[in-house]
Amino acid sequence: MEQTTTGVDLKEVRHVADLANLELTAEELPRMVRDLNAVLGYIAELNELDTADVPPMAQVSEVLGVPAATSGQTLRPDAIRPSVDRTLVMSEAPETDGRFFKVPKVIER
Repeated sequence: MEQTTTGVDLKEVRHVADLANLELTAEELPRMVRDLNAVLGYIAELNELDTADVPPMAQVSEVLGVPAATSGQTLRPDAIRPSVDRTLVMSEAPETDGRFFKVPKVIER
């Protein structure tokens, strides 16, 4: 399976950095372009591998022989249960509009 990746350019890195609220310096921008393109190249390389005969692996701990008590196999069963009463939860909240919690703004732009 051949897959071509065009990679990212400076404009796209600036856009993603802006979306992530990151301030990249002029020196960091080209390095980020290089690093992201290296990651995308590695992913493209991995996508070329034939995994048709590789069985899916749910838990690495099973392969490594980790005891059940430490591998998560002792968790409670995943069963449907009633949810917590919204009115009760909202009555305990410091600030609410009755449906959602109100919290102070933490990100400034």
